Amino acid sequence: MFRDTKAFSGFSVDNLENAKEFYSDILKLGITEMSEMRILQLHIWGGHDIVVYEKPNHEPATFTILNFPVQDVTKAVEELKALGIRFESYDLPGFKTDPDNVFRGGGPEIAWFKDPAGNILSVIAETM
Repeated sequence: MFRDTKAFSGFSVDNLENAKEFYSDILKLGITEMSEMRILQLHIWGGHDIVVYEKPNHEPATFTILNFPVQDVTKAVEELKALGIRFESYDLPGFKTDPDNVFRGGGPEIAWFKDPAGNILSVIAETM
């Protein structure tokens, strides 16, 4: 039924202007603003746009909503930190990030950060 459809995903934010600045100016994603509908389209390589919409009672996702595959997680973390992005640290049994905020055990290297609305994003090692 849906095999030939171009599915897309979306998520909410509490302030569309803050999201626009973050995703376009800091993360350098191409965006289209549809101001009449109060949404942004994030243009991700591969042609699968992501919809970002403002929601008055927004609550940040408690899980990773968007992963950015990169060749070098440590380098990506350093570059994003230089732009003012703060990375999450985890210290749980069997799940711990190192001093560089990178998880390096039990799967691909990954580091998590939040957008201005508190949604969780990541940079993750490319596996292909």
